[in-house]
Amino acid sequence: MASSFLRSCLWLLASSVAVLAAEADDGHKRIHLRTHSLTSPYLDSDMQSRWWDFGADTVIRADQYVRLTADRPSQAGWIFSRVPLTATNWEIEVEFSIKGAHNLYGDGMAMWLTKQRGMSGQVFGHTDKFEGLGIFFDTYKNNRPGVTFPYIMAMMGDGQTEYEKHTDGKSNELDGCSARGIRNAHVPTKALVTYFADKNLTVALQYKNEDEWTPCFSVANVKIPSVAYLGFSAETGELSDNHDIISVETRNMYQPAGGSTDSGKGGNRGGSRRGRGGRNEGGGWGWFFVKVMLFFMAVGGSYVGYTMYRANQRPRY
Repeated sequence: MASSFLRSCLWLLASSVAVLAAEADDGHKRIHLRTHSLTSPYLDSDMQSRWWDFGADTVIRADQYVRLTADRPSQAGWIFSRVPLTATNWEIEVEFSIKGAHNLYGDGMAMWLTKQRGMSGQVFGHTDKFEGLGIFFDTYKNNRPGVTFPYIMAMMGDGQTEYEKHTDGKSNELDGCSARGIRNAHVPTKALVTYFADKNLTVALQYKNEDEWTPCFSVANVKIPSVAYLGFSAETGELSDNHDIISVETRNMYQPAGGSTDSGKGGNRGGSRRGRGGRNEGGGWGWFFVKVMLFFMAVGGSYVGYTMYRANQRPRY
């Protein structure tokens, strides 16, 4: 019994050390933002959402997804936060699904951080001439020779420039990547979008293997409006697909006092789950070792207490 308890403690210690090491390797602390996160059942008891509005053809199935479009022609739907995202640095991890039974399909979905919110339109189900950031998950190729679709790209809108649908946004593209296999993927599909204000925007994707992040692009000198609403939209034309949002987790990122990172360089978005880069030397590692020592003391004290308890429970003759 005691040996089993000790093994459990050692396993817990190993897990905790791994987590603490991941925190020490990363230069930022993270705070979960409930106002911009979304998980099942999506709706409150009154069948409304406190933090999100949705409209057009969007359908919410509380135990599974927010369906922006069904696999039917000529649909469009959107869901947007009710309050703006005002964090200076942030990361957004969204799990989504693009699936259908047809060999021909379209059109795609979008993630938005814009001054406009909840306005149906011609750009993946939302309004054109937007001001802010649009990230487009385009599944239908109009006129992009030499580019493999599905294609993920970003565009910064100034409130006046139109998205050129006939060229799949080529003329106003910040950067992008092909993601063949992101539709009807055999693992949960996710996007991790990381932003450091006025410095860097990075996008990584999970669609090949679970917990394997594939870098998509990293762009420097990106400036998203300080007041921007987070949203998602999708549309179908003559061709169609199911476009679903499964979950959204938004985290505010901040630098502890005395720390330093290379956030402007974008970091490594390949192998780690969060795609976090940058090492915080000095204070970060000192706090890490303090945590480890406290954990050892807690485990040791628990084991001594358990041993004494077992000794007192033995029958006395």
